[in-house]
Amino acid sequence: MVIDSLIKHIEEWAPPGVAWDRDNTGLLAGSRKDEIKNVFICLELNGQALKEAVRKNCNFIFTHHPFIFNPLKNLDFDKNPKALIIKKLIEKNISLYSAHTNLDYTKEGVSFALADKLKLTGVEFLKPLNQNQFKLVVFVPGNNIDKVSEAVYNSGGGRIGEYKNCSFRSKGEGTFFGSEKTNPAAGRKNNYETVDEIRIEFIVDSWNINKTVDAMIKAHPYEEPAFDIYPLKNENRNYGEGVTGFLKTKMPEKEFIRFVCKSLGAEGLRHTELRGKTISKVALCGGAGSDLLNTAVSSGADAFITADIKYHTFLEAGGKILLIDAGHYETEIHSLSVVKKKIEKFFSSEKEKIKVNLFSGSTNNIKFYKQKEY
Repeated sequence: MVIDSLIKHIEEWAPPGVAWDRDNTGLLAGSRKDEIKNVFICLELNGQALKEAVRKNCNFIFTHHPFIFNPLKNLDFDKNPKALIIKKLIEKNISLYSAHTNLDYTKEGVSFALADKLKLTGVEFLKPLNQNQFKLVVFVPGNNIDKVSEAVYNSGGGRIGEYKNCSFRSKGEGTFFGSEKTNPAAGRKNNYETVDEIRIEFIVDSWNINKTVDAMIKAHPYEEPAFDIYPLKNENRNYGEGVTGFLKTKMPEKEFIRFVCKSLGAEGLRHTELRGKTISKVALCGGAGSDLLNTAVSSGADAFITADIKYHTFLEAGGKILLIDAGHYETEIHSLSVVKKKIEKFFSSEKEKIKVNLFSGSTNNIKFYKQKEY
């Protein structure tokens, strides 16, 4: 099993094209052509995690936080700890791959894993992404519909929410007059022709549009297929920021805070003034998601859990919602178990050969002093 196969499997679930445009996702070091020995998963890579990966004979490391995010100014192995880790990756022939905001924005990603830890029901995106889809319309003779449609489906087109192979088809008539240089699939050159055709429409994510169009053209019988590409403003049902869901049982605020701490394994958390409300609907965003505060309030959520919240954001939330900062590490670490299951499923036929390991330690460098507990 080569690394490229695993990367394609991961990116089918969490495509790099959906990531924040200034992010640094994908293969950061190594070769896609190398055979996989074992896989190691951690939130971010440090010296301790790398040592464990080497000890467990792993040559593919998956991280959520990109090890290389800002440009490195030097590779001074004596003074730059990151440079030293890069040196060891190369020496040990270990490939390093990161899925960051694409893992944040995808279904079953970071925020969905957080919702699962809190046992929420009716989970859906808090803020679906939009304006990242196209409608591809192509005109095809009737006996080539299946071939062209399959080419589009296999390249990522025709997906809406939990449905795949979606299209709309309508009958019509196409016309053409081919020059002496043409070789038409139907009719004759130098002659005005009319052909019965089917108009087929597909929804395609923006990062798949070029691949999908290329596949469609290759499968199409015409020398010059007629097709249109329309930009859409639709909400994307498969990608978004944060989630909302409902507690199985409503809770008073203090009980809910205790529940959050215990469920996430947090040593403590910060929150706004209690309002004496009952918590039922909860908004979540793993990692730094305080910019979604107003969206969470508008959703009707009773509480919003995220991390890295600034002082003035707490002031803004006062009286509107129970705002909880549960920690960056604490709101993201649970997604790694989902990644592990996804990769293990991919290797299901090779279980005895390839092992998928979660880092046994912690990369969280934040500690809490407990002065008061509920």
